[in-house]
Amino acid sequence: MKEVVAGLIKKNNKLLITRRTFPPELNGKWEFPGGKIEKNETPQQGLEREIFEELNMRVYARDQFMSVRHQHSRGPINLLFYWAEWVEGDAVLTDHDMFAWVDIHELNQYDFAPADAVVAQRLQIVPE
Repeated sequence: MKEVVAGLIKKNNKLLITRRTFPPELNGKWEFPGGKIEKNETPQQGLEREIFEELNMRVYARDQFMSVRHQHSRGPINLLFYWAEWVEGDAVLTDHDMFAWVDIHELNQYDFAPADAVVAQRLQIVPE
């Protein structure tokens, strides 16, 4: 099973979310940004690398919040969600068409990808 990491990135008590443009079934859905963990890297290292590659931002990855197993169109994935602190940089969109910094209590106003929706709901019950 492929492991993917996503960041619950905090800045000024708000979380960063991004809107997908692909694959087609997830176009327009919001997510917590991240990506695939490469061989010989920890989930935290993978998160920090992916956020820099995809958004040109530096973050400091911390503790795991939860994991979600999901049947993706390209096979099963284990999605690991980690808390992270924004360090520097403004989001530069390459793989997404929008981003937003939102309060945890506003997450229910966004249409999330299925695996991320589970986490968004959980965050409203049990925040950090």
